[in-house]
Amino acid sequence: MFAQVISRYGDHDVLEYTEIPTPTPGPGEIRIRVAYVALNAIEWKIRSGLLADILPQNFPVILGNEISGIVDHVGDGDHDFRVGDRVAGFVRGGGDAEYVLTTPNRVAIVPDELPLRNAVTIPQGVETARRALAELAVSAGETVLVNGAAGAVGSAAVQLLAGSGTKVVGTARPENHAYLRRLGATPIEYGDAMLDQLATVAPDGVDRALDCGGRGFVRRILPLVPANRILTVVDLDAPALGVPITMGPGPLELFADSFRDVLPRAAANEFATEIAAEFPLRELAEAQKMNEHGHFRGKIIVRVGAPDQ
Repeated sequence: MFAQVISRYGDHDVLEYTEIPTPTPGPGEIRIRVAYVALNAIEWKIRSGLLADILPQNFPVILGNEISGIVDHVGDGDHDFRVGDRVAGFVRGGGDAEYVLTTPNRVAIVPDELPLRNAVTIPQGVETARRALAELAVSAGETVLVNGAAGAVGSAAVQLLAGSGTKVVGTARPENHAYLRRLGATPIEYGDAMLDQLATVAPDGVDRALDCGGRGFVRRILPLVPANRILTVVDLDAPALGVPITMGPGPLELFADSFRDVLPRAAANEFATEIAAEFPLRELAEAQKMNEHGHFRGKIIVRVGAPDQ
């Protein structure tokens, strides 16, 4: 099979599209023929060495852990998956490859009405948003400011909050404001205009703030919201300001229970996700460049086998 492999830390040119042996599932494992991989910021941060002290790598490695595809081989074990099942979720051994191994508790069945290219945008965003909101301890009736609300994690957080009776204010570029309104948030702009607009749409202030976009948000909001009522998923400098960051579980601790219930909602058009761009696996470096630059709506996905659209 073909995969994108890195053998050292570095820039995008360390990614190597190469042929490697196809893995065989052992007891308790299933193999998936990958249709799509969704990109997450942690991949370029690992590749660049930015997280070398936190998540050291044993090279060579294949990155990517959020996939959709078709079960094509099952190992021995007691589970309900069968060859031909359409699934999405988290994998073991890296998702930037034509075939991957995982365990049954890390993937969920994708409804027939939901294309695999859309299903792949759901697992990580929903898992991160749910974990962050739980750590932030949001209560019904509060007003919550979500920074980077048009991104994958931010838009998941907006929808989860709006469905719980919480008033949501979300930051985004003006061209994404109509999208945020559809999701249930009151939109305001990033940056210097944020505080003035926030005073208009939330004159009584906000109770808590979730940072999914970084770019100086924590410093801007600290005068208005206590540090213990702010949480970031992206700003590595925030702890120095007294603001906690949630790094999340390791790749082997990501399970389908965190997102399974959202797949039927997405199939019924009751939960929205966006695809910012699609690249073939050979062009993973270009996809990571776009992901590293940021400022896009939704998720970047990589087409691998794509048995359906």
